[in-house]
Amino acid sequence: MALKAQVLYDFSAEPGNNELTVKEGETITITNKNIGGGWIEAQNSRGDVGLVPEDYIEFSKAFPSFPAAGSAAPTPNVGNVASSDLAFFDAYAPSSAPAQNQASNGNDPWSVWNADPSGGSNNNWASNPEGTQTGKSAADPWGSVSQGHPQAYQGPGAEEDEWDDEWDDVKSTGGYAESESGDGGGIQRGGAHATSMKISLNKFPGFSKSGPELYLLCKQLAKGKEKLSIYMGEVGPVWSYPETQLDCVVADPKKGSKMYGLKSYIEYQITPSTTNRPVNHRYKHFDWLYERLLDKFGSAIPIPSLPDKQVTGRFEEEFIKMRMERLQGWMTRMCRHPVVSSSEVFQLFLTYKDEKDWKMGKRKAEKDETVGVMIFSTIEPEAPDLDPVEVDQKCEQFSRFTKAMDDGVKEILTVGNEHWKRCTGPLPKEYQRIGKAFQNLSSVFTSSGYQGESTLTDAMTAAGKTYEEIAQMVAEQPRKDLHFLMETNNEYKGLLGCFPDTIGVHKAAIDKVKEADKLVATSKISPQDKVTMAKRVSTMSYALQAEMNHFHSNRIYDYNRVMQLYLEEQVKFYETVKAFLSTICHSKLESVTVCPFCSLVTCGAAVKCLDTTPSRPPYEFAFILVFLLLNPQIAAKLRQAHSQFTTM
Repeated sequence: MALKAQVLYDFSAEPGNNELTVKEGETITITNKNIGGGWIEAQNSRGDVGLVPEDYIEFSKAFPSFPAAGSAAPTPNVGNVASSDLAFFDAYAPSSAPAQNQASNGNDPWSVWNADPSGGSNNNWASNPEGTQTGKSAADPWGSVSQGHPQAYQGPGAEEDEWDDEWDDVKSTGGYAESESGDGGGIQRGGAHATSMKISLNKFPGFSKSGPELYLLCKQLAKGKEKLSIYMGEVGPVWSYPETQLDCVVADPKKGSKMYGLKSYIEYQITPSTTNRPVNHRYKHFDWLYERLLDKFGSAIPIPSLPDKQVTGRFEEEFIKMRMERLQGWMTRMCRHPVVSSSEVFQLFLTYKDEKDWKMGKRKAEKDETVGVMIFSTIEPEAPDLDPVEVDQKCEQFSRFTKAMDDGVKEILTVGNEHWKRCTGPLPKEYQRIGKAFQNLSSVFTSSGYQGESTLTDAMTAAGKTYEEIAQMVAEQPRKDLHFLMETNNEYKGLLGCFPDTIGVHKAAIDKVKEADKLVATSKISPQDKVTMAKRVSTMSYALQAEMNHFHSNRIYDYNRVMQLYLEEQVKFYETVKAFLSTICHSKLESVTVCPFCSLVTCGAAVKCLDTTPSRPPYEFAFILVFLLLNPQIAAKLRQAHSQFTTM
């Protein structure tokens, strides 16, 4: 009897990895459970076969899941990663969970504000499992403590104070591959989180012990040096931007080891534009920075999570290159933000002088009390207080836009994923078949023994080989243009996944202000407290507006840049194909002269006919001319589209 299993979470296959897309609740047949690396081979009801993460499925009770030989039993909810033979394509395909969006249980982060009427989620390039955990309701966005801003994995040593004892990479002698972030593996592409993860409840509105009222009803706000100014600009409230834009370069990854090779890691060199002095950081240091930024700014500023971790093959060149590229993107986004880039913890990360300086700054950052909703106490908008009704309207407006953009980004990822699959699968095969057919027909013509036919057969053979070259070009093209478009959308998907919680803090504050009259009537707060609450929720609204204006500005810049790049590469592609086919058509086929009257390739008796009649290529190649006509038109249309972006 075939082994059956039920799918617990949605999983979207990535092109080129022999993976299988499955949906929550679907029943699949296990065809091979000894793949290893946390993967099993399964077949769906349509007969499609591919790899599925073992932690995403539940075997029937009669057939428990056993680990592959030589590997440790998987820990529930701990992400496993693909084996090394699947790592190559990951260097060119965006990760499945760049932000580990909001939860390990896969709830849609937007279900709080706008539930998907279809009840499902898009298959996309970089989707987390977006179904609902067994036994949980999709309508309950806070059904798991994991719901909230994406969380970085914390190793078992994260509670310790000494930096060198945290998160080290210990090579297992029992066949258990550990992640670069410590014991228990890393976070898998699907987004499952480790059980040892630290959860700070004050980050999540639904589980907050105090919620926004900690700020709204605080009797005496702490007075410190840290102040965040908001000005009224042409587009509305904006953060105070520095005169010089901070930037940094992530480069020169090197493999290091400790304890006589028992502990290994990859170290990156980060060079800020302010000092031009490089500092070295491991991935765990980025993890620490992410946690600090999330603790401090997460209630006011969406902090996208880091690129995902990987266990098997994490020291391979392609993986290192991919992760460095994504770490560069993450750091660039943080550098662009005027609040994040100027914060002490971020400056410490970029400019620490030595180990002592680093440890002192690290301890200071971890003891920072201005975290969570109290970050709003440092904000000083230079504008009159807003009416609570206007505050509510602004919040709803931003919620609708970010939800709509999230849907649009997922659609781009879905379409791009499908197009990538076609470009690396069916399309090259079709061009190869056409090329092979031309060459086969040329061989047949050669066997006729007809005089003067070599010019035609040589041209047909050359045309066939050209189509085989075009097949290779088609297969390689997505890496030149679609890759960057997908990476940008992948990054924005992770960023947009943070907005429900950021907006959730504001909605919770607005709800508290709406209850103010009732609270005053029951003597739970004073009339002055009500006035203070309205004033402070106005400050929160200015912060949200400033953040949205920053988001829109970056969005316009990023998409203008990536669309220009995409269209430029598309134009180059079609022009290259045109050049290939033009060479065959003009240098090969036009030299084959055919008499239109006697249909002879060489007509000694009809020289007059040949003199008065223009030569033409054989009719078999008429479609090549059509292709030649179409390609310039396609290129011209793409140039026209590209010009729209260059004028922005």
